[in-house]
Amino acid sequence: MLNDDQALVTKVKLYGVNKEFKDEASTYIQKEIQPNSSINLFIYNFANSKGGKYRTDKIRNVGEPPSILDSSLVELSRNQIQRFLASKGYFNAEVKSKIYVRKKKAKIIFNAEQGGAFKIRNVEQEIADPQVAEIYQSYITNHPTIRGGMRFDADSLARERETIYDLMKHKGYYDYVRQYVRFEVDTNMNSSLADVKLFIDNPEGKTAHTVFKIDSSEVVIKDSDGELGDSVPTKTAMPGALTIIDYSHRFRPKPLIRYIYPRKGESFDIEKENLTYDRLYELNSFRAIRTNYKKKDSTSLKVNYELIPLKRMSNRVEGEYTFTSGRSGFNIGNTYTNRNLFGGSEQLEIKARYGVLFDSGLGGPLWNEVWNQDFQFGANLSIPRLLVPFRIPLIGKNGMPHTIFSTNWQIFDQLNTYSNRYVINSITYNWYDTKYKLHSVTPLSLEYRLGRLDNNFKDYLQKEGYELYVKSNDRAYFGIGSQYAYTFNTIRLNTYDDFLFFRGALDLSGNTLNLLSKIIPFKKNDLGQNTILNVPYLQYIKAETDFRVYRYLGGDRQFVARINAGIGVPFGNNHEFLIFEKQFFGGGMNDLRAWQARTLGPGNYNRSVLTEDLRNRLRNLDQLGEIKIVSNFEYRFKLVNDFFGAKLKGATFADIGNIWRLRETEENPGGEFKFDKFLGQMAIGAGAGLRFDLQYFVFRFDAGLKVKDPQFAGKDQWVITELFHSGDFKDAYKKTNGPDTYNFLQYNFGIGMPF
Repeated sequence: MLNDDQALVTKVKLYGVNKEFKDEASTYIQKEIQPNSSINLFIYNFANSKGGKYRTDKIRNVGEPPSILDSSLVELSRNQIQRFLASKGYFNAEVKSKIYVRKKKAKIIFNAEQGGAFKIRNVEQEIADPQVAEIYQSYITNHPTIRGGMRFDADSLARERETIYDLMKHKGYYDYVRQYVRFEVDTNMNSSLADVKLFIDNPEGKTAHTVFKIDSSEVVIKDSDGELGDSVPTKTAMPGALTIIDYSHRFRPKPLIRYIYPRKGESFDIEKENLTYDRLYELNSFRAIRTNYKKKDSTSLKVNYELIPLKRMSNRVEGEYTFTSGRSGFNIGNTYTNRNLFGGSEQLEIKARYGVLFDSGLGGPLWNEVWNQDFQFGANLSIPRLLVPFRIPLIGKNGMPHTIFSTNWQIFDQLNTYSNRYVINSITYNWYDTKYKLHSVTPLSLEYRLGRLDNNFKDYLQKEGYELYVKSNDRAYFGIGSQYAYTFNTIRLNTYDDFLFFRGALDLSGNTLNLLSKIIPFKKNDLGQNTILNVPYLQYIKAETDFRVYRYLGGDRQFVARINAGIGVPFGNNHEFLIFEKQFFGGGMNDLRAWQARTLGPGNYNRSVLTEDLRNRLRNLDQLGEIKIVSNFEYRFKLVNDFFGAKLKGATFADIGNIWRLRETEENPGGEFKFDKFLGQMAIGAGAGLRFDLQYFVFRFDAGLKVKDPQFAGKDQWVITELFHSGDFKDAYKKTNGPDTYNFLQYNFGIGMPF
C-alpha cells in the first residue's frame, strides 16, 4: 500500500549513549519515525485501506498510522539528541545518522560520540536585592544544588530556577516571576570545565522585590452547576477578616475555615495556598476550587476563593458475573453516597450487595440449583476531623484527618453446609503525623457472629473426626477489640521514585473483658468459657506487616520487592482456635497469583485426605491458617504509549510463600508451622501481566503459572516439570482430589496495581 518512493520504518537504533541517558535520549527521536506496534498498525490498515491503498478522506482515527521514512525528521531527531547530550554536559558530543532501505523497509541508526563530560568549576551569585540574597544564601547552606565538581547539567539549572521561584513565593513575594533568574555559563573547551554565574534581577525600575501580606479573604460557594442561582446567599463574617458567601445553602462555615490557611496579616505563601487546595479537595465535597488574588494596595492582597460543590447525592450500581470450578453466578451491588450530610462535608456511604452461586450439577429448576447466597449491608459515616472527648490541636496540615463510624452486616447461606450471620460496628480515627506517615486507630470494635453448620453435615463432620471445624464454625461469639495501623509512604505509591513502603497492623480483642472477668463473675458455658449474654467472647492478638522496596530503573521501568507476613494467636477464652474471619488465606490477585484465593496451603496439606463429599462442602473452610509469609517480586515496564486511549504496560513476576497452622491439627495434616520445614513448604509461582493505565485507574490482567506446589511431597512439588504432559497429571489428580481440578495457569483480573 506504500508508494514506490516510500519506506516503512521497522527499526530504530541508538548507539554510543551512556545507559544513564539512553532512555531519555531516545524520546527525542520523532514519534512519526518510531517503529509501529504491529497490532496498532494492523488495526489502522484494516480500518483505513481500500483497494490496496490508503484512504485519502474519511480517515478513521483508530490504531496507528504507518511510520513512513522522512529524512527531515531523521535529521531533526539527530540534532535534538545532540542538543540533549550537550544539555547534560557533553558539549563536544557529535551524533551521526544512517538510513538503510531494503524492500520498502527502513532501518535508522543513530551513532553518538559523547566525548568527556564538562564539570562545574566555580559557582557565583549576583543578587540585586540584599534581602533576597540573604534568603537564598540561608537556603543553599542546607540545600546545595549547584556546586563545584558536579557534572554540568542544564536540567540542574532549570531545577534551580524553579527552586528559587518556589522559595520566593513561599517568602511573600507575590509578584515574583521566573524570568528574574538567569545563568551565564563560561566553558573552557581545553580543560572540560565550566563556570556558572547565577543572577537574580530586581523588577524593572525598582530597587527591591516587594513582600505582600494578606489583608482579607472571601469564600464564594456556588451551586453544583457552577452558577450563583437566584436565591439570596448566606453571608457569614468569620474571625480574621474571612467572609463565607454560600449560594448553595449547604455548608456550615466553621468546618470550611479550618482548612483555609492564608490568614490576615500573614505574608503571601504559595505553600499555604497549595495546602488549602489539597485539604478542600480532600473534603470530597467540591469538584472545582479556584483562587484569585487582588491587590488592595502596593503591599496587601485580598484572597477570593470560588468553590463549586459536587452533587450532594449519588448512586452507583455495580454487577459482575462469576465462574469458578464449574459453578457460576453473579454479584450485584448498590452504593448510595451523601457527601455533605450535616453541612460539614460529612460523607455517608451506604452499600448493599447480593451474590448468588449456582451449581448446575444439582439439577431441577434454577432456584433448586442455588449453591450459596451472600447478602451484605454496610454504612460508613466519615467526618473530616477527629471527634474526641477532649481538646486537641487542629490536625490537617499533613493530610485530612477523619473520624469514621462504621457498621457492616452479613447473611450467608451455603446449601446443606453452613450459614453465617455477622455484625461488626466500629469507630476509627485516621490522621497524618507527616505527609508520609498515616496512623489509624480503632479504639472500639464490637462484633457478633452466629455461625451454624447444617445438622446433618455437623453430625457427619463429628463422625469423621473433624471436631475443630465444628467448634470454629458452629458457634456464636461476641468480641470487643481495638486495632492500630501505621502506614509509611502511601503518597509515593504512584511515583517512580526510589523508596520504601511499610504498613504494620495490630489487632487485639478480649483483654478488657478478661480484666473485668477478674472482678465480675461472668457466667461460663459447657466448655468453661466466660460468656456475655450467654455468648463467649473472643481473645486473640493478630499482627501483620507489609514491607516493600520500590526501585526506579529509568523510563517507565520499575522493580518492586515485597514481603507480607502475619500471625494470629488465640488465647485465654478461646485459646484453641482463631476465628474464621481473622485467619489468613493464600492465593488470589494480590497474593500468590498462580493460585485461586483460599486454595493454597496450609503447609503441605493436601485435600486428598478428605472424602469427595467433604472436599465439595469444605471449600473455603479448610485452607486457612494462623501464620502467613509471602514474598513478591515484580518488574514493570511500558509496552505501548497509546493503546486505545490507555498506556499499555507489562509486568513479569515471581511469588513465593504459604500459610500455616500454629500447631498440628487432625483436620490439616502437614499444615503446621515448623522452623526446620517451612522453607521447603513454600509455594512458587511465576507469570506475566498487562496493565491498562487509563490515568484515573488501572485495569490489570495477570496470568500466574504454578512452579512449585507444596501440597505434594519431595521433588513432586516441582509441578512445572509436568506442564508439557499435563493431561495425565490432571487425570491422576482428579482421581485423588475430585471434584477439585488442577490448573497450572491461573488468570486474575483486577482494578489497580497488585501492590
